[in-house]
Formats: sequence, structure tokens, C-alpha cells
Amino acid sequence: MKIQLILSSFIFLTACSSSQTPQEQQTIKVGFQKSTLNAIVLKTNEDLLKKSFPNTKIEWKEFPAGPQMLEALSAGSIDFGSVGNTPPIFAQAANKNIRYVAYENVHPKWQAVLVPKDSPLINITQLKGKKIAVQKGSSAHDLLGRVLQKAHLTWADIQPVWLAPADARAALDKKAVDAWAIWEPFLTAAEVEGQARPLIEGDQFETTYNFLIGQPDFIKNHPTETQKFIQANNDAAQWVVEHPQQTLDLYQHAIGLDKNITQKVLAKKYQPSLLHPITPTVITAQQNIADRFTHDQVIPQKINIQQAVNSQ
Repeated sequence: MKIQLILSSFIFLTACSSSQTPQEQQTIKVGFQKSTLNAIVLKTNEDLLKKSFPNTKIEWKEFPAGPQMLEALSAGSIDFGSVGNTPPIFAQAANKNIRYVAYENVHPKWQAVLVPKDSPLINITQLKGKKIAVQKGSSAHDLLGRVLQKAHLTWADIQPVWLAPADARAALDKKAVDAWAIWEPFLTAAEVEGQARPLIEGDQFETTYNFLIGQPDFIKNHPTETQKFIQANNDAAQWVVEHPQQTLDLYQHAIGLDKNITQKVLAKKYQPSLLHPITPTVITAQQNIADRFTHDQVIPQKINIQQAVNSQ
């Protein structure tokens, strides 16, 4: 389900005399996803970022999902990224360079496993032997794992088809797959446009989270800027509450869907949807997912989530 920034250079020039040298412009490269509302607001309403970063050039880069975003972050191409709960687990298990910075609560119906409206499937136990599309390493990967556990199935009992959202939607529409584990706004769009229906929704499971992930060297060297970026995101979240019609218009334009779909998607967002400091409860929730993935041999090694949490 989220955002990215690359504050690639913070160069502060100071002068010894009364005529100070002007501060050089900072560059922030932001990675985001279609589902990341606060990032869309910041991208559109630059004044919200300029309050905290007055001498900053903002560059935005869109990613189809969290795994691709964290690959770029680990490589040093961006400094921040907003993703779902699973991408950082896969990244850490692959020894990628990431740090958890903050978390955001996710609405329980933000995800679902969809099937075509005329599908004979009515119960999750019927997923056995079926082709199920999912973005590998995404939050939907975790959702599908929870669904299988609830249905007393294993990954060996299904045929996972690893597809990015756009390709997975096409596959479901053509019935090349039997089901699709996905998040918003793709979920509602498929229900309304693609004649799909949920087989099971995320509200059947425990709370899950989105995360602001940071590039370790950047957040270590720039703790003040990191906190300012968190505050800018929370300013955007508050702006959403205060400007519902403008939010609807800009989000509709950003995701390219009609107003009815956009409104349904926004209704599944907490308002305000704020970033919070990482807590022990959140760390435990992430560790539980990681341990399940280790047990199911979904990730190549056992990991300790605490080791990837920013300590500042």
C-alpha cells in the first residue's frame, strides 16, 4: 500500500563574514505509489513540503509496488519510501539496506482476495489447486499467506502467479487466474470495472500497517530532516481531512479512475492517516509475519525486525 524521497544532497555553506553565502538548493527525490494518498497530496501541494524544506527541489518517481521501491531505496536512489508491511521483510531477508522510520495504520478492508463475479469459488478452502495472482513481496503476499493459513492450506497447495498489479488485473479479467490478492485502489477498480468480487477481505485478520522506510545512511546523517519529512506527511494527512473535495479531485486525477471508484477508495482510508513512531507492538506484528514466512520458506533466512528499526 505508499512514498519515497531522495534527499540526495544536503550541502550547507556557511560564511564567516556578515555577507553570508546563500544556502544551496537541496534535492529531494520522492518515490510513491498510486495508493499513497499523503504522497499525492505532497506532490500536488508543494507548499506543505516547502514549510519544512524551503530550499528544496522535489523530484517524484512512481513505483508499481513496494518491492520495486525498496530495491531503489537500498541502492541509494531514494531516501524514503512508503510501503506495506511485507516489502521491508523481503528486503531485510535479502540483506537490503533499509530502516523502519514510522508506521501508519491500514484500514482492514484495504486488501482482499478477488475472484470473478461468476466464479464458482465461495469459500477460501476452495483455493486449493487454484492459480492465484499476487505481487511477490508485497503486502498482498502476506494477505495471501494469512488466507492460506486460515484455510488450512500451504503454499504448495496453490499455484501462485507472481504478477504486478496491472498484469494481474488483466489476467483476472481474462480468467487466466482464478483469484487475485490485491490492495487499493486496484481492488475497488477491479470490483467496479472488472466485475470481480471479494472472496475474503482483510478485516478477517489482525491489524496490519504501512511503513515509512528510510535509507540508513541518510536518516543517520540527517535526523532533523527525517523528522521534518514525517511532519510534512502528517500535515498532508490533516490537509486531506480539511479539504475533502479537493482531495477527491486530486486523487481521482492521480489514480486515473472515475469519481465513484475514487470515493469508495478514499472511504477506506483513516482520516487523518498519520505516521507514528515505531512501537514494540508494531515490531512484534512484523516479526510474526517474518517468522511465518521463515517457517513457510517464503524468505531465505530468519530475520530480526528490531535490527532494521531506526534507533533515533
